[in-house]
Amino acid sequence: MTDWIHAIILGLIEGLTEFIPVSSTGMLLLAKQAMGLTDPFWDTFCVLIQLGAILAVVVLYFRRLWGVAVLVPTEPRARGFVLSLLVAFLPAAVAGLLLHDVIKQILFESPRLICWALIFGGVVLLVIDRFAPYPTRRDPMALPLKTSFIIGLFQCLALVPGVSRSGATIVGSMLMGVEKRVAAEFSFLLAIPVMAGAFTVDAWKSRRELANIDHIGLVAVGFVVSFLVALAVIRAMLTIVTRRGYAPFGWLRILIGGAGLALLTMG
Repeated sequence: MTDWIHAIILGLIEGLTEFIPVSSTGMLLLAKQAMGLTDPFWDTFCVLIQLGAILAVVVLYFRRLWGVAVLVPTEPRARGFVLSLLVAFLPAAVAGLLLHDVIKQILFESPRLICWALIFGGVVLLVIDRFAPYPTRRDPMALPLKTSFIIGLFQCLALVPGVSRSGATIVGSMLMGVEKRVAAEFSFLLAIPVMAGAFTVDAWKSRRELANIDHIGLVAVGFVVSFLVALAVIRAMLTIVTRRGYAPFGWLRILIGGAGLALLTMG
């Protein structure tokens, strides 16, 4: 029964944090450590339930994505958007494949690194939110390839737990003149190929563990919880960003990172 509670808690954390710039990976790793989940299965679990959050993006943006899919054969704008996502996706895909084992075995085992990354990223987010260049890009489906590639390079920073994939792409987008809400939407859409790829790699490497029927059930629970929570969070985040920018998320990162360091020091 305890494992099912752990699965629900981790699913909640994934859904709450995947799309806001506070690092879902960092939050999940800190939560796992706090709950004493040392079995390697839980590392895989945290990657696999990300697909639930991704499904939330697909559902919310289905009309737009379907419109692109239908028009790809005939519409240059649709092909340009697909190519833009591919260009932004490739840097992190290559880096992730090359560094997968190093990241999991070394960086994932350092809660202090995660806390410091949260604090530093929070400061960066506060600064960029206030001093970013004037936005000239206001359509997430019409970014130039150069802009998309640079955003993709920023996304590579998120291979360090605690940096935040959405935070890195949003900061990169805003530095390239992308409007705040548009930066969030492009981050959501870019998450689809990135996290689907991460899911595929981890699912294949962990196929033996997933043959365990109990493990499949736990992943299913985490998947559903992360999906439902992410649906609400995406809408809420866009409202917050439109009204108040990214400062609330910057302060949240600093608060969580500082609290984590304090607890580690006390422990």
